[in-house]
Amino acid sequence: MAAKFLGQFLLERGVITAPQLLAAIEAQRASNPLLGELAVRKGWLDEAQARRIQQRQRVEDRRFGDIALEMGALDQDRLDALLEAQKTGRRMLGQVLLEQGAIDAARLQSEIALHRADQEKAKHALESVIESHPLGGLANSAIDLCARLFPRMLASQCLPAEVLTPDDLDAWPHVAHVQVQGDHPFGIALAADMAAARALACALLGITPEECDDALALDALGEMVNVLMGYLVRDVMTDDDAVYRALPPDATVPAATLAADPTRSLAIGMGTQLGAFVLLVDRPA
Repeated sequence: MAAKFLGQFLLERGVITAPQLLAAIEAQRASNPLLGELAVRKGWLDEAQARRIQQRQRVEDRRFGDIALEMGALDQDRLDALLEAQKTGRRMLGQVLLEQGAIDAARLQSEIALHRADQEKAKHALESVIESHPLGGLANSAIDLCARLFPRMLASQCLPAEVLTPDDLDAWPHVAHVQVQGDHPFGIALAADMAAARALACALLGITPEECDDALALDALGEMVNVLMGYLVRDVMTDDDAVYRALPPDATVPAATLAADPTRSLAIGMGTQLGAFVLLVDRPA
């Protein structure tokens, strides 16, 4: 059993169509802008300032507003106004589907109840596997990082769906794997099909699909795994004297090979509104 976003759940149950889901996702995304986007719209920041703050977010794992205040790019009154505007404009997917006439209120309420029950079952199934695995702590740290960083990096929520076996991984042929050597060696990888890799790259780089070729998509996958690696090193290296060396992202080893030893690797299927991908952690033999 895999955890699913509400839209995917409704689509698979035949409650809504794919065009209805895409239209609702686009409308929801437009109603939930990032603080930087709101500040640029209001003329309180220019695009270059917003990008600099977002770049610092990736490095420092801090809130956009806190960095903007520290830099003097925004004052507290303007930040409070942006936060209120963001909160007021935010709409849930179910609300958007209702407004667009894709579903009625009674059906939406019953489907949300079914979805919540499905989510709980999937969550317990996922947690039971991760908690009993030797790499469970490392995997949970990586999952939490994705959930925390991807909304900032990609303007998309990120949801752990299910534990995957090596036999499942052929569907995600494109891999970026970083091996960290040192006192506490480990590896972390992202794997995706090309459609998801391109969608993730467009969101990360702020470019259109027409501007993104396959090579750029794979480079972006490597950049994403490098960002995750940096934060994961901080979580894993609890000893101030610990040393490490991260190798460059490697795209030559298939995900199934990285996950071949189930005692030394853990592959988690992850969902986003941009497409599914695999988060994989491993330890060298």
